Amino acid sequence: MKALTKTDFNFPKQKNVYHGKVRDVYNINDEKLVMVATDRISAFDVILPKGIPFKGQVLNQIASKFLDATTDICPNWKLSSPDPMVTVGVMCEGFPVEMIVRGYLCGSAWRAYKSGVREICGVKLPDGMRENEKFPTPIITPTTKAEIGEHDADISKEEILAQGLATPEEYALLEKYTLALFQRGTEIASQRGLILVDTKYEFGKHDGEIYLMDEIHTPDSSRYFYAEGYAEKFAKGEPQKQLSKEFVREWLMDNGFQGKAGQEVPPMTDEIVASISDRYIELYEHITGEQFHKEEAAGDVLERIEQNVLKVL
Repeated sequence: MKALTKTDFNFPKQKNVYHGKVRDVYNINDEKLVMVATDRISAFDVILPKGIPFKGQVLNQIASKFLDATTDICPNWKLSSPDPMVTVGVMCEGFPVEMIVRGYLCGSAWRAYKSGVREICGVKLPDGMRENEKFPTPIITPTTKAEIGEHDADISKEEILAQGLATPEEYALLEKYTLALFQRGTEIASQRGLILVDTKYEFGKHDGEIYLMDEIHTPDSSRYFYAEGYAEKFAKGEPQKQLSKEFVREWLMDNGFQGKAGQEVPPMTDEIVASISDRYIELYEHITGEQFHKEEAAGDVLERIEQNVLKVL
């Protein structure tokens, strides 16, 4: 199947469309949003030149399942998922920060820690920690929300409050929801033999109430380790077997790309693209416990999406 990397629909009462890093979001009369999870892939805040077949379907279907599985914790924006690549939901006014929660020291946090950093987003870290070590309790390390081509920037709770990005009452609720959602995700992952290592959540306000927005617990927003073998690998200082987008970042770094000026994305061969697609499908099947069904409609994918969305607008 050819990857779907761009959409340009014109739905009834559509006001505008926002083409994000990996999603196209359609504003329907300032009341609803139609979010299309495309097959675009980004890393280091750069959209890579080739899309990944079935990635959009994987992301949308995992997020849809987790949104449904967390409605008892906090309200979320989802109304329906009329197509494997689409979620339709209520329009929210988003907070300009992403709530990143970490259960283990790895990824960018480890890279910073290894270089001598002992405080991230106002959270102090003890000396002597090792890569992939579990924190005593999960920590929240927010970032600002970057526009395309810009990098997310770390920000502390104090800075968020000082800049008026959220009131103290709002931030307290954001923290509460973040930790509760992470705990639920951790429990579900554990049932599947996985460890939810870290993830990010986005929130907004709808009718004065804070709602969970966007995706949740997908391989684009989260990192998972396999539980089996974690302790042994950690004891030996070996890399953990993981399911996340980190392997894409590692492949890019191994080939001299970290999104810095003057660097070029390495060639994405058909083999690389297929292997990334397989990894996304692997995570879907592990985290949901269900077989992934590739949605290959007989007709055009764009036509299928449009017809499915029109049924619910």
